[in-house]
Amino acid sequence: MSRKSLLLLLALALLAPWSVQARLGIFACEPEWGALARELGGKDVSVFTATTARQDPHHIQARPSLIARLRRARLLVCTGAELEVGWLPLLLRKARNGQVQPGRPGYFLAANQVRLLERPARLDRSEGDIHAQGNPHVQIDPRNIARIAKALAKRMAEVDPAHAARYQQRLTDFEARWSQAIARWEQRAAPLRGMAVVVHHRQWPYLEAWLGLRRVGELEPKPGIPPTPGHLADLKARLKSSPAKAILHAAYVDPAPARWLSRQTGIPEITLPFTVGGTKRASDLFGLFDDTIDRLLTVAR
Repeated sequence: MSRKSLLLLLALALLAPWSVQARLGIFACEPEWGALARELGGKDVSVFTATTARQDPHHIQARPSLIARLRRARLLVCTGAELEVGWLPLLLRKARNGQVQPGRPGYFLAANQVRLLERPARLDRSEGDIHAQGNPHVQIDPRNIARIAKALAKRMAEVDPAHAARYQQRLTDFEARWSQAIARWEQRAAPLRGMAVVVHHRQWPYLEAWLGLRRVGELEPKPGIPPTPGHLADLKARLKSSPAKAILHAAYVDPAPARWLSRQTGIPEITLPFTVGGTKRASDLFGLFDDTIDRLLTVAR
C-alpha cells in the first residue's frame, strides 16, 4: 500500500467518529419529548430519554450517568414549569455543557410553548406541591403537542442548520398525520364529554379540558401529599351524592388507594398511560392517545 493510500485510510478512520456525531444529540427529560424529537428528527438525531413512564418525573436522582449524557448533548428538551426543579438544575451544573444552559439555543422547555392551566392565585407551600407557573403536565392534550412540535422543529433547525430542511419536512408530515389523528380521537371521545372522574393526582387538567371530563374528587388531600385514610373515607362519603364513572391514575402511581376506593364504591379504577411507554400500546405518541381514549370509553356507557 502506498504512503498516500495509507494516509487517506488514516484520515477516514479519524473522521469516522465525527460522522456518527453529526447526528444532533438530544437529551429529553421525559418520554413524550423523546418520542416527539424522534418524530421530527428521524435518523438525523440521537435521542436519550432521562426518565421512563414508570418514574415520577418530579422526583429523579441526578445520577452520574445522566450527567454524562447531558454533557454530550447539543439540545435539551424538558417540560419546564418546575416539573424537573428537584433534579434538572443540579444536572445542568454538573454537566457544565454551555450549549444546553438556560438562555442558550440548546435549552428548550415545552411548557413555555403553550398556555398553562391551574396557575395558582397565591403561592403557599402548605397547599402541597403547587407549581408557580401553572400545571406542567401539558403533554396529555394533543393540541399542545402540535404547538410544541412546531416550536421544537424550529429550535432543532436553529441548533443544527445542516439538517433544517429535513426537520421542516418531517414537521409537515407529522402535522398532517397528527391533525387527522386529533379529528379521529375527538370523534371517538364524544361520549366522554361531561363524564365525572376522580383522579389520584392533578395530572389530568389538560385531558379534562380537551375531552370535557368533569373532576369531582382527588385521592390526594393536597397535590403531592399521599392519600390518607381519613381523606379517602371523606371522599367515599362524598361520592355517594356525587358519583363518578371512573377513578384515574397514571401508570407510575401506586394503584392501592384507587383500588381501595374502587372496592368501596364500585367505581371502576383505570390506569392511564400518561406518557409514552405507560402501557404496552402507548409505545409512541399516537398510541398514547389511542390507548387513553379507549380505556376511558370502557366506562363511558
